[in-house]
Amino acid sequence: MSGADRPAATTPAEHAARVAELVGPVLAALRDAEPERLAVDDPGLPGRVTATELRSGIPLPPFDNSQMDGYAVRVADLGAAGRAGPRILRIGAATAAGDPPIPHEAGTAAPVMTGAAIPIGADAVIPIEQADPPRFDALRRPGPGAAADVEPGGAPGAADDAPSARVAFATVPEPGAFIRRRGSDLPAGAVILPAGTRLRPSGIGLLANAGVAVVPVRRRPRVLLVSTGDEVTAPGAPLAPGRVYDANAPLLAAALRAAGAEVTAIRIADRPEALTELVAGRGGAHELLVTSGGISAGAFEVVREALAPAGVAFSGIAMQPGGPQGAGVAACGGVRLPALCFPGNPVSSAVSAELFLLPLLRLHAGLPAGTATELRPLAHDVDSPPRKHQLRRGRLDAEGRVVLTPPSSHLLADLAAAELLAHIPLGVAHLAAGSPIEIQRFDV
Repeated sequence: MSGADRPAATTPAEHAARVAELVGPVLAALRDAEPERLAVDDPGLPGRVTATELRSGIPLPPFDNSQMDGYAVRVADLGAAGRAGPRILRIGAATAAGDPPIPHEAGTAAPVMTGAAIPIGADAVIPIEQADPPRFDALRRPGPGAAADVEPGGAPGAADDAPSARVAFATVPEPGAFIRRRGSDLPAGAVILPAGTRLRPSGIGLLANAGVAVVPVRRRPRVLLVSTGDEVTAPGAPLAPGRVYDANAPLLAAALRAAGAEVTAIRIADRPEALTELVAGRGGAHELLVTSGGISAGAFEVVREALAPAGVAFSGIAMQPGGPQGAGVAACGGVRLPALCFPGNPVSSAVSAELFLLPLLRLHAGLPAGTATELRPLAHDVDSPPRKHQLRRGRLDAEGRVVLTPPSSHLLADLAAAELLAHIPLGVAHLAAGSPIEIQRFDV
């Protein structure tokens, strides 16, 4: 291989390691920082990550309760299981959901509703559908103080006034039938969620069920996102000749937020001092600076002009798109802020973020770093510059083959429609149709 054909010194893997070395300590410091505390019903809680291990202060459920609407009984009161004929018991005092547990009156079947406390001394529930009659008629509720004043096996409440209503059962239940036992979901002191758990609705419901009112969560990285270029215009504003709408700031902001970051997005004029003044004035409220544009070999590369003297290193990476990259700690006016600088073409910016930064943010946010790579056959021939690791966008056809779109870094419509990112490694100039190619699928 001649000198002209050798790959650039910095490979994508080498630059990814450099970014991890820069961003890793920032995220580690956030994991160790005093957590943010959110109410369990805060609308911003879903998707956050627990900062500490959370344990239940109570058993779940906190008391034995009925799984069904039916009758709480003592199995012994129903006689032997092999005895023929119905079992008839007097109807006892009823318990509704929310009532305190009351002692069970021996020799009775106590109406109990779903979720209600099992009367003390009862050891099974018979569903109302298995009773004769299969419905509740007039119900007797215990009088005030019944739960505290009556011993197990005694008569709760106004027992002397109890009606003589009876209920019949055809079979004898097993002890414990249709009873949700205290602590059967979680015992007191058990771990509800370990530290580092991404909060889903079910986990939030479990915390609330255990009485947790406030949840400590990891602090999210605050990113100062700066879009540069006198040629870019905010979407919705009039578009002057020679200008384009700014896709990078909305694109990167959405990607960063989806990966768990808080984002402040700002557009600045193409003046180096505008960027250094912005970092000096607002950078201290953020953990990371991300820029797009202004880092190539042109005459007006505002980001390179501003941040190279401030400590950020700029280099060419052996990849396409996204060759120009910058990384380092920017020191501006007493503020030191880790910075990642991406190219200005929209696809280049998006691919750079996906390769180097978003996997680190996703892991901090309790998400997978990305989808697993897989090998799929190509649907057609493809050429690639051998000195570059080429990242192509594409989709799968009906036969599961990879169809790639053109490589140009301005083709945002192709990126928006893409199902996958395909990797053509360094040193590969041509792949024939049917050749295996490494892909990562989006949103799978």
